[in-house]
Amino acid sequence: MANTASNKKTTLSSYFHSLSQTPQRLKKRMLATWTPDQELNQGRQRSGADMKRSLEWYDFVALGLGGMLGVGVFVTTGSVAHHQSGPSVFISYIIAGLSALLSSLCYTEFAVQVPVAGGAFSYLRLTFGEFVGYFAGANILMEYVLSNAAVSRSFTEYLSFAFGQNDPNVWRVKLHGLPKDYNMLDLPAVSLIILLTLCLCYSTKESSMLNLIMTIFHVIFFGFIIVSGYCTGSVKNLVSPKGLAPFGVRGVVNGAAKVYFSYIGYDSASTLAEEIKDPSKNLPIGIVGSVLITTVLYCLMSLSLCMMAPYNKISDKSSFAFAFAKIGGMWESDLVGAGASLGIVASLLVAMLGQARYLCVIGRARLVPSWLAKVHPSTATPLNATLFLGVCTGCIALFTDLDIIMELINIGTLVVFYLVASALIYRRYVITSHTPPFYTLIFLFLFSLSALGFSLSWKFNQLRWGLPLFGGVMITITAFYQHQVPQTHAQHAATDWCVPFMPWPPALSIFLNVFLITTLKVLSFQRFAMWACFITLFYLLYGVHSTYQAEEIEIAANQVNSSSTNAQTNKVEVQVL
Repeated sequence: MANTASNKKTTLSSYFHSLSQTPQRLKKRMLATWTPDQELNQGRQRSGADMKRSLEWYDFVALGLGGMLGVGVFVTTGSVAHHQSGPSVFISYIIAGLSALLSSLCYTEFAVQVPVAGGAFSYLRLTFGEFVGYFAGANILMEYVLSNAAVSRSFTEYLSFAFGQNDPNVWRVKLHGLPKDYNMLDLPAVSLIILLTLCLCYSTKESSMLNLIMTIFHVIFFGFIIVSGYCTGSVKNLVSPKGLAPFGVRGVVNGAAKVYFSYIGYDSASTLAEEIKDPSKNLPIGIVGSVLITTVLYCLMSLSLCMMAPYNKISDKSSFAFAFAKIGGMWESDLVGAGASLGIVASLLVAMLGQARYLCVIGRARLVPSWLAKVHPSTATPLNATLFLGVCTGCIALFTDLDIIMELINIGTLVVFYLVASALIYRRYVITSHTPPFYTLIFLFLFSLSALGFSLSWKFNQLRWGLPLFGGVMITITAFYQHQVPQTHAQHAATDWCVPFMPWPPALSIFLNVFLITTLKVLSFQRFAMWACFITLFYLLYGVHSTYQAEEIEIAANQVNSSSTNAQTNKVEVQVL
């Protein structure tokens, strides 16, 4: 008892001593970067066992499609068509799809050069340092957990239609005494999350095959909805009652920010880079191909929905099933419920694959407890991270209504994609081409500021001169930067895939992400600010000290190994003499 109390006292005093050194440790760790070699080798060794490279290109395309297709079109299309975009919701999908495509190009180049499971966390830590990587990783984890909770609750709604129930809350339990939007307990959603968590703990390859099968059926099901909508719907509904864009261009753009939720998923596929064969060939096909296919299907699906019913009569929830029921197709409505449920299962499977690998790599960096980084030697999966995030997702899905978390997901995602696009420009021009960082940092700052000025001019519609002014500034400084700052490809292998026409694609991605962020509601920024404060506080109280101590231990271990090696060498030399 006395020893235990003494140990606790020693540990507590050691922790307070660490806190007193926070400024010095922040100075050393906050901007500390890793090399690709460290990320590929040293970081992976901290997980114990390696993840198996067992996935082919078609697995990757299917994982990208599975991650995106079930999420957005069934969850957001009805609400956006009814409240923001009207029948022109398909244009909102095109705008969001263009932004996602540009971001996917940035992800692809990073994933080819650094094929590890860390996704945006690893890419940003390599480029901008530990804190920026941690900030992005924490936001991505928030996005995954919240979006998975939201999508699993949507699964319950569509499943009720599959069994002929028109009330989306029929299988939920109302609990009196809890606040509104938190009082409908969703037990089917929690059951689904538990089932998928156990599946993912078993094997990545088997989970990928399950996703491939579900995605094939899902694409066929999409084709059924598109054809049925065009056959049974009417083109008049696209212009009735108030035209193609009843809320104007502003409504179409605001809708694009909300349907961006639909493209969450391709980034989760990039976290599987550590488990794919021939990354330099298969990653570009998988990431870019899945975004392009998804955008086409989303546009056709949204057009089909708006042809079946006028936009002002489309339901916010279970919109496709409601639309078929409205035109008298009850068996189609039941089939839509079943197919949508299957698609949602596929998207959850991929997203939960991705979230566990993000947390695993953050654990390797010692920014969270290291037991979350362990890879099980038998299943070759990040078992602890999968179970932990499964529990978190299930708890949120049990209580929280879909609308509460939608826009918080989008702002976190857009911020991370903005950072990845900026990091690609910095890495290509500064780290790879060895040009002074000052010019690139000035360009990124001025371009981001101009994008913000353009976006705010659009949002508040006060400064009409702001649109041509800031638009012209963005084009001018990008062209000037391209002409004045050289870039080389000397460090890229001949087989490496690179984003073409630099720096225009990532610059356009930066602009679109900033633009879409400014269209979100003030409440989104307030919630995001609260989350940013929380994760920053966690970094100051735990992350920076954990990574500092881990580095000190590794330096000491390397010194011991070096001394041992030198001693053995000297001993051999003496024996030879």
